[in-house]
Formats: sequence, C-alpha cells, structure tokens
Amino acid sequence: MDVAWTPDRRSFLAAAAALSLGALAALPQDSRPKDLREPDATPADGPLVETAGADAQPAPAPASAQPPGAPSRDQVIASFSHRAAGYWGLAAPGVLSRLAAPAGVALTFDFCGGPGGNAADTGVLTELRRHGVPATLFLNHRWIAANASLAAELAADPLFELGNHGTSHRPLSVSGKSAYNIPGTRSPGEVYDEIMTNDARIAELTGKRPLFFRPGTAYLDDVSAQIVHALGVTPVGFSINGDAGATLPAPAVTKEISGAHAGDIVISHANHPAGGTAAGLARALDAMKQRGEVFVHLPRPAAA
Repeated sequence: MDVAWTPDRRSFLAAAAALSLGALAALPQDSRPKDLREPDATPADGPLVETAGADAQPAPAPASAQPPGAPSRDQVIASFSHRAAGYWGLAAPGVLSRLAAPAGVALTFDFCGGPGGNAADTGVLTELRRHGVPATLFLNHRWIAANASLAAELAADPLFELGNHGTSHRPLSVSGKSAYNIPGTRSPGEVYDEIMTNDARIAELTGKRPLFFRPGTAYLDDVSAQIVHALGVTPVGFSINGDAGATLPAPAVTKEISGAHAGDIVISHANHPAGGTAAGLARALDAMKQRGEVFVHLPRPAAA
C-alpha cells in the first residue's frame, strides 16, 4: 500500500477506512499515515483488538495526576466543553506523524493491555537490544498493571523511552466517537482521565512525566488533540504501519518496517508474542542497518 492511500489487500494490510476523504486530501502526501486495520478485520472482543468494553469508563485521574503547570481536570472541562470537534481520524492537527529532517527512523511499539492483550512479546525487546536500536514504547495502564516487573525493567533501560498509551485504551473523542467498535471517550473530562491516570502511573515508573501520548486505536479528534497539547504532551501518530495491529505474518512485517526511511514513525505492537512482529522486525533491522539507516527516539519538545 502506498502513501497515496489506494486501497488494496497487499499482505492483507488495509487502507484507511474511517478517515474523512476531505481531511485526508488536505494532508501533504508524504505525511498521510497508514491505518491500523480494517474495522471488521477482527471482532471488537477478539484477541487482537484490545477494548475496554462498551460499558467501561476511563478511570478517574488520581489527585496526583495534575502535574505542576498543567491545567486541572476542572480547567480542561471549562476550556474545552463548548468546542465541537471538526475532525476525526489518525492525523488531527498537532499530531506528530513524521519527523522533521534531518532525522532517522523512529520505531514505536504499543502495549495495549486488556483482555487478550496483556502478554509481552519479549522477542521484540530482544531484537531491539541485540541491534542497539532505540524505540518508544507506548504502555497502556492495564498492561502495566499486568506486567509490573517488566514495566519497571523497561523504564530503567535507556534504550527505551516510555510513552502513554492511555488508561482504558480508548479512542480520544469529546463526543463518544468509536473506532474499530471501541467506544471513545465522551467528554473533555473523560479525555483528561484517559490521559492523566496513566500519565501519573508512568511518572511513578520513570520519575518523570511521559512526553508522548498515543490513544487507543490511534484515533482522536481535533479538540482532543488540543487537550493533549494543553496538558503538556505531544500526541503521536505514525507514517508506516509495521504490523497492522499484530495481524501480519513475519514476511509482511519485514516488508513494511524495512520500507521506512529517515523521517518515518513506524507503529508496531509488542503485546502479541504469537504474531509475526518479532521475526519480521529482526529481518527488517538487519536490512535497514546494512543500508545505513539511523534509528532515533521521538524528538523531545524544545521545552522538555
């Protein structure tokens, strides 16, 4: 699948199903990200779609969740409750989907957690360490709870930067929009809770706030993106989909990841050890290092 978004079934990686065509057309061609998977590729409660459940709500953010200088939950509600979202998709304004030149390739891995998603693909971690390749690991609150020791180990490894993958793995919406049958947050207050409950947990692990946030499914609206920025965090998308939500076999993962070049942000998953991600990543890293690709963490904001 090319960045011009022509739908095909190559390696059964789906084209964008839910992006507005009008919003997509307005994006620069080289910044259009690839979608995660088709909405009906697996059922919402299947093993590869980590959902909080239709009736679950984001955990209320603890009192410790409000860092110095960041707006409070009440302030977020007061500032954003009367704003109507005009965009819904993967590339809302302000979302980091590509790196500015000169830059290397930024590999990112989601640890989604929840039913069917609490495992750890240690093969992915082994390959990154074997090649000495830095990566940003987006940890969900539920995955951390199920893997406390491993989460602490990752936090202590300078090869990895920990990002926030949300509290309940919800798409980030101010009006309850859904993605892949996963209900999104329904208000600015719920957006705050989805971000800040896990923000506080990652800060406990690392001793500092995470700089980056990727919502569950990577979908968000433009108002939610503004809230993320208001909280002092950068929302992160992607330009290359490495494993289609851990559904691709190893050869397809190799093809997708090895197609990345300087400036690309690659999304893959490290919570499905039975998938093809680790084996595909190993071959991709071999090929990319042979041709001289440089790998980098996501860039730190100027004020960080």
